[in-house]
Amino acid sequence: MKTAAGLLLVFFALFAPRASALAQPPAPASSTSPGSNLDPTAATAAYLASVPPAEKARSDAYFEGGYWLILWDFLAGAVVYLILLRTRLSSRMRDFAQRLTKRKPLQTWVYWMQYLVLTSIVFSPLSVYEGFFREHKYGLANQTFGPWMGDQMKGFLISLILGGLGLMLFYGVLRRASKSWWLWGSLTAILLLAVASLIAPIYIAPLFNKYKKLEDSRVKDPILSLARANGITVHDVYEVDASRQSKRVSANVSGFLGTERITLNDNLLNRCTLPEIDAVMGHEMGHYVLHHVYKGVLFFGVLIVIGFAAVRWAFDRIVASKGASWGVSDVGDVASLPLFILLISTYFFLLTPVTNSYIRTEEAEADLFGLNATRLPDGMAKVALKLGEYRKLDPGKLEEIVFFDHPSGRSRIAMAMRWKAENLK
Repeated sequence: MKTAAGLLLVFFALFAPRASALAQPPAPASSTSPGSNLDPTAATAAYLASVPPAEKARSDAYFEGGYWLILWDFLAGAVVYLILLRTRLSSRMRDFAQRLTKRKPLQTWVYWMQYLVLTSIVFSPLSVYEGFFREHKYGLANQTFGPWMGDQMKGFLISLILGGLGLMLFYGVLRRASKSWWLWGSLTAILLLAVASLIAPIYIAPLFNKYKKLEDSRVKDPILSLARANGITVHDVYEVDASRQSKRVSANVSGFLGTERITLNDNLLNRCTLPEIDAVMGHEMGHYVLHHVYKGVLFFGVLIVIGFAAVRWAFDRIVASKGASWGVSDVGDVASLPLFILLISTYFFLLTPVTNSYIRTEEAEADLFGLNATRLPDGMAKVALKLGEYRKLDPGKLEEIVFFDHPSGRSRIAMAMRWKAENLK
C-alpha cells in the first residue's frame, strides 16, 4: 500500500513467442553478420521505427504520466505528515503507546502500528489508482483486484513486522546518541538498507510468488555456462511466476554467502527468444559480477549521512519553533516521525536526478558487461524494445537524465549497435 513504510524500509531498508524459440536449434554465439558495414545510428533508428506508432504513444503516455506521479506522491505525503503534526495526532498516538506499555521499544512499535494503519488508509486511493487501475489501463497488469489486494496486505504485514523492528532499533539509537544522533542514526539506516537489499530477493520475494527450478536444458545450460565463465557459483536456475501480476519481463542474480540464485520470470521465458533471454541474463550477471548491490549501498550510504546531517539542522530549528504546539520534544520522541520522514523525503525528492543518474549508470555498465559476455547485440536491442512497453523509448537528453533510472530504449539499442559495428570490424 502507498505508505511511508516503503521509505522506512529503504532507509532501514513483440517478437518470436517462446514456443517457436524452443522449437529452433540453439542460437549461435553471436547474432552479428561478419563482413557487414553497419551504421550504428541507422541501425538504432531502424529498431525504433519498428515499433507501431500506437504502441509508442501508449508507452510514452504511461511513462510521462509517471513524472507527475513523482510530484503528486511527494506532495500528498507532505500534506499528510504536516496534518499529523499540526493536529497533534502524532503526539496522541505516542501518548496512547505510552499508556499501553512502559517499555520504550514496545512504545515505538505500538506507535508504528497506528501510524502504518492510518497512513495506509489515507494513501489507499492513490495506491489503488497507481498500482491497479493505471496498470490495467495501459495493459501492463494481469491480476484481478482480489489477488492484487492480497499482495498489498502481505506487504502491509511485512511492513508492520520488519518496519516495526527497524524503527525500534532506529529510535533506540536516536534516544541514546544525543547530539550525534544524525551520525549514528545514519549508520543504522545504512546497515538496515544493506540487510534489506541482500535478503529481500531470497527471503521476502518468495512470499509473493512461487519459485521453482527451471528444467528446460536448452534455456538453463547456456545460462549456467555463462555464470561459470564469469565466476558466479550457482548450480541451478529458478523460474518465478511473475505473470500472475504483470506482463513485464525481468530477471535477477541475487544472494550472498552461499545463497546466490539466478532467477528468470516466466514472462521472459514465454515472450523472448533464446538470444534475448541470454542477453538479459548477461546484463543481470553484470550487476552481480560488478558488485553493484554493494556499491549502491555505499553510494546511498554517503547520501544518507549527508541527508541526516541536513535533516538535523532543519529538525532542530523546526522543533524549537513548533515542537511545543505539535507535542514533539526531540528527535528521540517517536511522535517526531512524520517530521523526520517529511524532511528526509524532501531531501531525496530534490536529489531525484542524482539518484536516477547513478542507478542509470550502473545499468549501462551492466548492459556493456552483458554485451561482452554474450555477444548478442540484437538480442539486447529486441529486449530493449520490449522494455519500451512501459518505459519511454526515445526521450530528450535532459528528460533521460532527470526521470530515467535505467537507460532509455534508444540509449540501450545505440550501445548494442555500436558494439556490433565495432566487432564486425
